[in-house]
Amino acid sequence: MIRALYTAASGMTAQQLNLDNIANNLANSSTTGFQQRRLQFSDLLYQNAVMPGSAATQQTTNASGLQVGLGVRPTTTETMQTQGDFNTTGNPLDLAISGGGFFQILLPNGQTGYTRAGSFHTDAQGNMVTGDGNPLQPAVTIPPDATTVTIGSDGTVSVVQPGQTQSTQVGSIQLALFVNPGGLNSVGNNIYLATTASGDPVIGNPGGAEGLGTLQQGMLEQSNVSVVDEFVQMIVAQRSYESNSRVVKAADEMLQQLNQLSQ
Repeated sequence: MIRALYTAASGMTAQQLNLDNIANNLANSSTTGFQQRRLQFSDLLYQNAVMPGSAATQQTTNASGLQVGLGVRPTTTETMQTQGDFNTTGNPLDLAISGGGFFQILLPNGQTGYTRAGSFHTDAQGNMVTGDGNPLQPAVTIPPDATTVTIGSDGTVSVVQPGQTQSTQVGSIQLALFVNPGGLNSVGNNIYLATTASGDPVIGNPGGAEGLGTLQQGMLEQSNVSVVDEFVQMIVAQRSYESNSRVVKAADEMLQQLNQLSQ
């Protein structure tokens, strides 16, 4: 019964963390480029009263054994790499990636961050930057007198300036692709950092042979969170937490009866 208390408590702790993860998904259901996370669990150690395969007699072995588990623990949060819906904004510097890949962002500490959020602006020098002012890499500078900005599906950035009839290429946007994007480290502000688990980025032009997606100008990728699915998962987590709390209560009542017998 003491074991049941701790086993059920591990289930309650796991479901509390699961609910925290669901809350984060729901809070970011309107965040541009946000990718849903799903919590993964694994069972804990087992106490073996009878080891499976141990000798029952000289001629037979135990087919299944007698094992009692000690609970559950959260192991990882899996990032769901599904494509979010596109929202048309009409802003020429808003970009959505159709397919795989991440935009490359130069962070203040000199590191390269990666993001699916393609809401860009221009700073005082005309450089394309994020809402936090972090520049896009490789750098793309838009002339201040540009009347039209066109970004092709292959990342080519062209502008038309006053007095010109032909567009002029001013830069090219490249994307980064990872063998294991689920291994990226989330640091907030829609930014991921590469890790040894994600592997080194493969850099290339959108739509290239590396499997990179294409760019869609004037659009933003919305969060891939399904609010309906998250509410269902919230109910499941709540019921699981409630079931484990009832196990704690039942074990406590059984211990209370034992104490009364000893009096």
